[in-house]
Amino acid sequence: MLHRRVMGLCAAALTVGALTLAGLPGTATADPAPYSAGEIPSALEAVPTGLLKAMQRDLGLTTDQAKDRLINESRAGATAGALRLSLGDDFAGAWVKGASATTLTVATTDASDTAAITAQGARAEVVDHSLAELDAAKTALDRAAKKHATVAAPVWYVDVKTNSVTVHASKPSAAESLTAAAGVDRDLVRVVKSAERPRPLYDLRGGDAYYMGGGGRCSVGFPVTRGSTQGFATAGHCGRTGTTVSGYNQVALGAFQGSSFPGNDYAWVAANGNWTATPYVKTSSGTVQVTGSTQAAVGASVCRSGSTTGWHCGTIQQHNTSVTYPEGTITGVTRTTVCAEPGDSGGSYISGNQAQGVTSGGSGNCRTGGTTYHQPINEILSVYGLMLKTSAGTPPTDPPGEDPGGTWAPGQVYSAGDQVTYGGATYRCLQGHQAQAGWEPPNAPALWQRV
Repeated sequence: MLHRRVMGLCAAALTVGALTLAGLPGTATADPAPYSAGEIPSALEAVPTGLLKAMQRDLGLTTDQAKDRLINESRAGATAGALRLSLGDDFAGAWVKGASATTLTVATTDASDTAAITAQGARAEVVDHSLAELDAAKTALDRAAKKHATVAAPVWYVDVKTNSVTVHASKPSAAESLTAAAGVDRDLVRVVKSAERPRPLYDLRGGDAYYMGGGGRCSVGFPVTRGSTQGFATAGHCGRTGTTVSGYNQVALGAFQGSSFPGNDYAWVAANGNWTATPYVKTSSGTVQVTGSTQAAVGASVCRSGSTTGWHCGTIQQHNTSVTYPEGTITGVTRTTVCAEPGDSGGSYISGNQAQGVTSGGSGNCRTGGTTYHQPINEILSVYGLMLKTSAGTPPTDPPGEDPGGTWAPGQVYSAGDQVTYGGATYRCLQGHQAQAGWEPPNAPALWQRV
């Protein structure tokens, strides 16, 4: 783990795109169909130059390809969400590829689903194991890891592209031993020889720097609120519950209200009355707005900013990854190709303008490349009952004073497949997100499907 304990000032830098969700599931093609006026209200006009430049540099894209990619990824997420619901137990995962994310692949265990998949503009792939089967196997590995040493097999995840649970190990025998201890069918597991040694990345900025009372520096992940209390989400390895912190200016800020590490790597800090949560994160050229927390698909672009290495982009490799640090195993993190170095832990990961998570740890560096892991922001919001601070959304369409009724509620974190009622109708969630005013089910077809 990159433990650097430094007392230097860490200015904030995080560039976030301003792409809003596509309004309707659509075909992920090289030439996307025109968008309606309400589908992407910003029409990418507010996407920061820094985001596009970083995507060009790190992903080898042109400006047009970067813009197309953000739009196509949004559309692909909605399409994949709808197909996940319609395929049910047959669903085996989805991913995007291509410079502009023009190809969406949806895997299924039933060949008869091919027509339904291609009808939505996606590429169908028939595989042996469903996503539910792979998730169950990965959960069994998580349980076994609590009693079984995993230092030589520090990373495992569900890899939808290879239809396997993949284990990275310096010693293949360590992966075999973990698999046996978990009682997992060996046919489900793919072992990859790897010298990777993940560790938490201390001293990261996602926004402004903050300092722990006992020494050391980390970074604000995303500003949040809980009731009238304001604060921010960050990495759990930065401090324990009760740890006091000061802000980037060394003025008293508040204290950790909750922290989990290892097992998870998340925490939140409550600020005192001198601090105000805003919907912004800092970049080297100003500030940008966060508008939501819709989880991006495997293969989607994602960017990170840190006090050591600045702003870097890459792609999401796998969700639901487990990784072993010297302190223990962390589960449920997202694995990415974004590089990081000591001083880059605790801050924000963004896809477009959608918050993804806070930096946990990784390996490698930004000279030769690396791998990093982030703790999903939606889990943090749900566990601690926090509300992500976002810029104003689309005004609700319901007449003033009229309550549509139902179980849907702003501030609630929803996962794909969750079911709610609103205005007398029933809806299923297509993509994980935290609900907010303006994203009511009938107003957000990229997030909700009426059933």
